[in-house]
Amino acid sequence: MRKLLVLLSIILAVVLVGCGKQETDKPKQKKFTIAFGVGTYEEQFRKGILPILKKEGYDVKIKTFSQNDQIDPAMIKGDVDASVFQSRAYMESINDKMNGHMIVNNDVPTAPQSLWSKKHKSLKDIKNGQTIAIPNDPVNQERAFRIFEKEGWVKIDKDAGTVNFNQNSVKPGKYDLKFKELHPAQILRSLDDVDYGVVNGNYIADSKRVIADGLLVEKTPQQHKVVLTINESNKDTDWAKALKRAYYSKEFQKWYEKQDKYKGFIVPKEWKK
Repeated sequence: MRKLLVLLSIILAVVLVGCGKQETDKPKQKKFTIAFGVGTYEEQFRKGILPILKKEGYDVKIKTFSQNDQIDPAMIKGDVDASVFQSRAYMESINDKMNGHMIVNNDVPTAPQSLWSKKHKSLKDIKNGQTIAIPNDPVNQERAFRIFEKEGWVKIDKDAGTVNFNQNSVKPGKYDLKFKELHPAQILRSLDDVDYGVVNGNYIADSKRVIADGLLVEKTPQQHKVVLTINESNKDTDWAKALKRAYYSKEFQKWYEKQDKYKGFIVPKEWKK
């Protein structure tokens, strides 16, 4: 009986050591795919974040989509693991529409909207009957009208939504203005045809302009800041943690602050001045 107990103790010890070694030696997940629309956020990643991840041994595939609305379906399907292009509000709206389970992994430097014009040099020129180009998607359109609301140009109904926003919730304020809905990527190229246009910041940066030079610059609320998105099932992966560390690192911050084109972007609060 005594010999049997000793034998069982030895077997148990071997099993426990084996399990502990298996847990310790569990390989890190070093491969993932990240998606972007064309432009600023991909450039920031490729030049500022990717070198950090490569030094840590990560094998990263970058997938660029010609249309931003193609990215979330690919995320939900599992064709890509992470993305940088959308806000919290937009992500939540897609989760509701497509039964998705996307979550925010970390904040990224965000380009605010700004107001531009080729016909007018000042906001003092604004008057009744003028036309302003605005984004045609609800989330970015709501952002634009909030800029006008702060200036007193319009009044917005209290029950106006964010993800289902539309012009029916808008009434004239100081001025009776016309609003022309365009795809966000088209507004900057359409300024010859309107008096003013509200342009998403990434398109300004890509056009070699500086956001801070806009006639009006949005004070972007938290729900509209751009974030790095992942599926909830990946929240504890090594690569998701590595992405967060890289975006909040001093190395990325130093690289970013040398890039004049990003003047006017809103940086993560985790950065130390």
